[in-house]
Amino acid sequence: MQFHHHGYVSTDPRQQDAAGVGIDRPEELPDDVDVLIVGTGPAGMITAAQLSQFPNITTRIVERRGERLAIGQADGIQARSVETFQAFGFAERIIAEAYRITEMAFWKPDPTNPANIIRTARAIDDPTGISEFPHLIVNQARVLDYFAEVMENSPTRMTPDFGFEFVSLTNTNEGDYPVTVTLRHTTGVDQGQERFVHAKYVVGADGARSGVRDSIGCTLAGDAAFHAWGVMDVLAVTDFPDIRTKCAIQSGTGGSILHIPREGGYLFRMYVDLGEVAADDNGEVRKTSIDEIIVKANEILHPYTLDVKNVAWHSVYEVAHRLTDRFDDVLPAEIGIRSPRVFIMGDACHTHSAKAGQGMNVSMQDGFNLGWKLGYVLDGRSPEALLSTYSAERQIIAKNLIDFDKEWSSLMAAKPEDLKVPLEDFYTQTAEFPSGFMTQYPPSMLIGEATHQALATGFPIGKRFKSTPVVRVADANPVQLGHHHRADGRWRVYAFADTDNYAVDDWAEWMRTAGDSPLLAHTPAGSDVDSVFDVKVIYQQPHTEVDLGRVDRAFLPTTGPFGLIDYEKVYAADPEHDVFEQRRISRDGAVIVVRPDQYVAHVLPLTATADLAAYFRQMLLVRSSLAVR
Repeated sequence: MQFHHHGYVSTDPRQQDAAGVGIDRPEELPDDVDVLIVGTGPAGMITAAQLSQFPNITTRIVERRGERLAIGQADGIQARSVETFQAFGFAERIIAEAYRITEMAFWKPDPTNPANIIRTARAIDDPTGISEFPHLIVNQARVLDYFAEVMENSPTRMTPDFGFEFVSLTNTNEGDYPVTVTLRHTTGVDQGQERFVHAKYVVGADGARSGVRDSIGCTLAGDAAFHAWGVMDVLAVTDFPDIRTKCAIQSGTGGSILHIPREGGYLFRMYVDLGEVAADDNGEVRKTSIDEIIVKANEILHPYTLDVKNVAWHSVYEVAHRLTDRFDDVLPAEIGIRSPRVFIMGDACHTHSAKAGQGMNVSMQDGFNLGWKLGYVLDGRSPEALLSTYSAERQIIAKNLIDFDKEWSSLMAAKPEDLKVPLEDFYTQTAEFPSGFMTQYPPSMLIGEATHQALATGFPIGKRFKSTPVVRVADANPVQLGHHHRADGRWRVYAFADTDNYAVDDWAEWMRTAGDSPLLAHTPAGSDVDSVFDVKVIYQQPHTEVDLGRVDRAFLPTTGPFGLIDYEKVYAADPEHDVFEQRRISRDGAVIVVRPDQYVAHVLPLTATADLAAYFRQMLLVRSSLAVR
């Protein structure tokens, strides 16, 4: 964490100075806003948290509840999400309070006595070391609390507006605030009264029964599996030996349990198989009582017993897999003619079972994808065409998720003898997908062609930037390179140096002085030189052989009102974890461009300066001719 560059800080350094719309921010919801977000679930809150970093953008997020969420339904946090939390600055704190999944146990009927279950296998949760971050279980409400803290500590001092439910919207596509949203007060003296908010853009993060989705003519299409599950968060006394281990339990009776320990050491969640549901059930299965769910759980766990002492929460749901045809308000006939004004995300556009632990995780990546794009367009950094990439990128990801979840749900509901692939094998073989690392965006205005992918095969274009240990030259500290990628809206440009450093020196001089350099073309006049692009260099030599006095000033920029030098942009390969070897980077060097949401956007040679300039010009507007200090 860097601070003091604007003056001495003796209080919490996570609280940024108020700026822009955060100065004298009105407590009451204003009539005109840049972005109105509907719903304070994970998708809406991460979108708001990202937009809160743009001081000149008025973003408000409304929620029909009158206060913060107390008990969340989602709890599984995949490693990709923890990486994202690192970008927002709270990964370490949430890891400390969460339950950490390190392995999964698999229980099946005892061949000698099928009425009993026995443990048949254990699987390591991350056998290939795909991430340095763990797989966690933590209450969704705590995730929302952390995002709320990020928002409140941001320059815009953003906080949710509770007590407003969405009623309807109209979009005229005309004027400064073309979208008119009707809201209704749900609490207080104004309960039941309606009011209007005019917005430039609206984001619907309002769940599976989304009113925003309905207002733009989108519908969820898909199918139901006609299979029901009871889910309960409980405190119980049991002789089941793996009660503090994640388990997939398949019994001889045909019923199954997905068992997930919760944070705190005592609480746990069970998804209990309630069996097939008749097509004409008409929701009757949802009336299954908690007592009936507990009885069913005891049947599946036999010969072990479960004595439930306290129920924190429970529900019954039927598996359904549904997806909308688009994630914004642009009809197929309008594509390329106009830009979207209304967006939907999370459960508003994709629904699936909870057992794969993907709902909250994929929804947050929806919000991370859209948030910075809205910020760039509203801040005058990018053309409106950038916003069309949201639906194009995220819809295919949601489809892939639903396809995976269908397979996983079917395997969980099947009898062990009917499985062609053992459940534990499927869990291990597909680990990269549920962990959140299979996402790969195709070439577009944001994602470059893989022409030079061979220069850095360990950083696949379109996939998230996988961190690697390096050594910070200025203080010899070992650090994770990717952990400095904060959710501050900036692009990361990593220059991996050539062996003799001649090419990287030439590249740095071009970045600092050339008229077509992204630094000069797209950084606003009067801003710090690294306000849009965070440019770093990684040398092949040990840190002891890198002389900071000879490093180009492109990698030692000045920042803040005092023009202080930033020394956290110069790195050397860690001898024990050589990034050039681990990520298969050419010894001739390479430039890795990473988007604000941590996805690798391009790989280029150090000599391809014209290509780098052309890449950024297609999605960033020319801002000024900046003199680099």
